Amino acid sequence: MATGGGWAPARSVERHGAPRGGGGTRSKSVAPCPRRPSPSPARSRPAPDNGGSADSCRVRVAIRLRPKNSEDLAYGSDFDSCVELQPESKRLKLKKNNWICESYKFDEVFSENASQKRVYEVVAKPVVESVLEGYNGTVMAYGQTGTGKTYTVGRLGKDDPSERGIMVRALEHILSSMSFETDRVAISYLQLYLESVQDLLDPEKTNIPIVEDAKTGEISLPGASIVEIKDLEHVFHLLQIGEANRHAANTKMNTESSRSHAILIIHLQRSSRIKEENSSLSNDTHDIFPDDLPLVLKSKLLIVDLAGSERIDKSGSEGHMIEEAKFINLSLTSLGKCINALAENSPHIPTRDSKLTRILRDSFGGTARTSLVVTIGPSSRHYSETSSTIMFGQRAMKVVNTIKLKEEVDYETLYKKVEREVDQLTSEMERQQKLMKNEKMQLDKKLKESEGSFHDLRMTSNIRIENLEKEKCQLESAVKTLMRDLEEERGQNNLLSEQIAELEKLVNENKQQQLENLSRMKIFTDTTKEHEKEMEELLRQLQEERRCSSSLKDRMSVLQQELCDAQSSTQLQESMAHELEKKLTKVTEEFTSQVQSLKEKISELISEKEVIYEELKSTQEKVQQEMLHRQGLEDQILRLKWSTSDICAEESKTSYGMVRSGSGLGNAAFVSKSGKIREALSGQRGTISKIFEEVGLPNVLALLKSEDLDVQIHAVKVVANLAAEDINQERIVEEGGLDALLSLLETSENTTIHRVTAGAVANLAMNGSNQGVIMNKGGARLLANVASKTEDPQTLRLVAGAIANLCGNEKLHLMLKRDGGIKALLGMVRSGHAEVIAQIARGIANFAKCESRVISQGHRKGRSLLIEDGVLTWMVANSTRFSHSTTRHIELAFCHLAQNEDNTCDIIASGGIKELLRISRESPRDDARNLAKMALDSNPAFLREVQ
Repeated sequence: MATGGGWAPARSVERHGAPRGGGGTRSKSVAPCPRRPSPSPARSRPAPDNGGSADSCRVRVAIRLRPKNSEDLAYGSDFDSCVELQPESKRLKLKKNNWICESYKFDEVFSENASQKRVYEVVAKPVVESVLEGYNGTVMAYGQTGTGKTYTVGRLGKDDPSERGIMVRALEHILSSMSFETDRVAISYLQLYLESVQDLLDPEKTNIPIVEDAKTGEISLPGASIVEIKDLEHVFHLLQIGEANRHAANTKMNTESSRSHAILIIHLQRSSRIKEENSSLSNDTHDIFPDDLPLVLKSKLLIVDLAGSERIDKSGSEGHMIEEAKFINLSLTSLGKCINALAENSPHIPTRDSKLTRILRDSFGGTARTSLVVTIGPSSRHYSETSSTIMFGQRAMKVVNTIKLKEEVDYETLYKKVEREVDQLTSEMERQQKLMKNEKMQLDKKLKESEGSFHDLRMTSNIRIENLEKEKCQLESAVKTLMRDLEEERGQNNLLSEQIAELEKLVNENKQQQLENLSRMKIFTDTTKEHEKEMEELLRQLQEERRCSSSLKDRMSVLQQELCDAQSSTQLQESMAHELEKKLTKVTEEFTSQVQSLKEKISELISEKEVIYEELKSTQEKVQQEMLHRQGLEDQILRLKWSTSDICAEESKTSYGMVRSGSGLGNAAFVSKSGKIREALSGQRGTISKIFEEVGLPNVLALLKSEDLDVQIHAVKVVANLAAEDINQERIVEEGGLDALLSLLETSENTTIHRVTAGAVANLAMNGSNQGVIMNKGGARLLANVASKTEDPQTLRLVAGAIANLCGNEKLHLMLKRDGGIKALLGMVRSGHAEVIAQIARGIANFAKCESRVISQGHRKGRSLLIEDGVLTWMVANSTRFSHSTTRHIELAFCHLAQNEDNTCDIIASGGIKELLRISRESPRDDARNLAKMALDSNPAFLREVQ
């Protein structure tokens, strides 16, 4: 449940003209927002549309006649009724007597048999359709007390759909026409009681201010609850809460007379792109906003159930009811004066005479499409009141409004779209960088492998070449040695051949000498013998020489064969070396080309690296700027502790500036006396909201883990203030804010941390979807532990407020009891502090009311869980000891417990019968008295005890 007068403002475009349902067309000119909208119809009357009438934007007035009741039937006179209807001509005759009557014409006349559906379709449906198109609208009921205004406007009809009034039907129409993926609808339900604006959805909020925007002239109610709705069941629940909190009393003219003006404000936000696919509106905005900007239409519907005008002598009002009647008549008189001034085109419209006319300033003579249903009774006893009511409607028909269309840029959707695109581009850039890095690593690896293989090949080739050269040198030296030995052998053979030839020559000469000198043979016989011996020796030597020569020849042939083999091996090695040189040359050329290509790729990678480095450098500069910006924001958060020191001093006595009043953690007496504090807290909350928009929720939650205690405390305060807004609660839980807060409750020993964290959890517990999450994560157990460890009354007050909010969910009662929440709530009574006890009483009342509803519906049976923890004994003993609001909560809780028959014995044993009798007689609250009487009358055991 959020506080505030509306959604965040944005740049808006307003167009004058009527919606499609009102007989007018949109103007193509875009009108700037005026500083103050003129209240005079003469200055704001729209120009006649093509094909439309000049009064297409005037206030539409319908009149509805109430059926006769028992008092009307019992009243005797010359005629039964002073009103005669002519629905076919849309006229009404008012008869003063049998001879004098007056005729009046309205936009529509409803007889006493008119159905609720027909009234809605004629009076409210055109306004609702206009609101769905982006225009503001108002539907209002006016008339004397007891003529059926509340029946026409506020009837819920939950059991009988045909009985539903305008409020329920309008919300049902809106919900059926909206897409919750792109559209939003929220409501505020207020009452104007004793000239004070009060919140019906959160009764603790009283005296809500009415603020007028100096630039646009729009009226807002900051501080009023704005609850976003999703379905009709939620609508019924909220309207039932509002009706239960509305002031009503029993008068002679009506048994349940409304003593306040009820105002239901429906806030709509719709996507303009979807609504303008087949509309000329897109042409109007094309010159102002580009087509890719998301636009939203914001509109507001007011459904007003005015309190009935009455005469004190007829209504029989006494005491406080006289004061109520005076304020009602005063505000209705001011409204009548404004209607008269507008009908007469007066230059001055007294809208500031009452708060009612200030709230309805836009409905009469402003920019809203307005329909008024006037209710009257048939009895002639109230002729003067009926006549004045009819004249009010006649004057209202003369009022003309200039309706405007408000279109704004949806910065939230645009921000999400841009953020999503940035994330995609960032991930794509990171992916490209990673691919380039991997490719570079692969190329570097291939380059290193190629260099290694080339180096190994070159080393191997060099070694093989050196080995071949060494073998070649060895072979050459061996060949030279063999050739030298062969030459030496040849020389020796030649020498031996010469010696043999000389010997043969000598032998021949000796033979000739022997033939010639036979005679001398004898002489030379001895010489011959000697020579023969020498010959034999020489022959022997010759044979040996021949054998040596043959062996030398054999050896020489072997050497020649070895030389040929060596020469062939040398040639083969030379050819292999030549082929190796060719392969080496080819590999070198290929390697050189690969190296060249690798160098080119490396140069390209270097250039890409330089580009990436430049981009990385710019990105780093942006990151540094963001870090500096973030540091500045953190410094600004730190400076908050100096600017908020005085406010924090007041927080220790009041509401600490972080827990919204919607959580029930304040009281009306304090609120009415602390205007300056509220203004200071409002300024602080505005500063925190600004910081939140700039910093972002994840960064704020990250500060919860800061080691600086002051930063941690102020971060928790920021989160608590953000949790006071409905729009932030789900995001805080989704981003892990609830886990961080519960962790602080469990681990921190600082009292301020406990107090502020409990307030933040109390705000989150106002959202029904968060309550189950808090319980499942052990939130009640942690709150109970904090309550048992501290004696600080302000911490106890916030812890009690958080548990009291959880007590309002009947699905969590068993879990709350199991985790010690009820015992902790009752245990905090020890503080004796009035505000702590007020929260305890509110929690018990919430628990008892929800438990009573579950038991009455048959979903659970047995004694109350409160009785098992001793709450009943405490209530009986302390029901009248405390303030009025605390006593009221205790009385309501006691009455709800008394509705369960299984609690009868405990109530009798504790002396609760006397308390029931006291409540039924002395309680200032009608609902408490009625519940006490119902319990006493319906329970036989109670009746016996009373007798």
